[in-house]
Amino acid sequence: MASKARELVKTERPTHYLSPLEEIERFFEKAWLSPFSMMRSMFSRDYMEFRADLPSVDMFEEGNELVVKADLPGIRKEDLDVHLSGNILTVSGETKSEEKVEKGDYYRFERRKGSFSRRFELPYEVNTEKMKAHLENGVLEIRLSKAYEGESLTKKIRITG
Repeated sequence: MASKARELVKTERPTHYLSPLEEIERFFEKAWLSPFSMMRSMFSRDYMEFRADLPSVDMFEEGNELVVKADLPGIRKEDLDVHLSGNILTVSGETKSEEKVEKGDYYRFERRKGSFSRRFELPYEVNTEKMKAHLENGVLEIRLSKAYEGESLTKKIRITG
């Protein structure tokens, strides 16, 4: 039984987004009409959290496996969820940290909490019985083997490490 193989290609942007030239034009128009408004949005809390909470991810083929690596520094495996449904891989998690500093009459206590979720369309169906995920030194590595017809396509992936 042969599986349908699809090529790993970059997905094109949906048509409702602006083209790069239109984005540049809009940027300069906004900067010209209201030069300080962009600084306000760039340093806003929402902008900073959005950028910080999306992990960097690499996806590549190695032999008969599709390998997905995500940079997740400071995240414990208990706070991660890796799920495969059909050919959609979802990696989500929650970051929680507390920092307490007491020196003489100086006291600081900070808490941070945030969540992220990334979804990836896989280029082919994978064998759910041979999926592996391992978290070590802040790097999540997921290994997915190509599937054959008739295999189950939905499963939660257990993370080791």
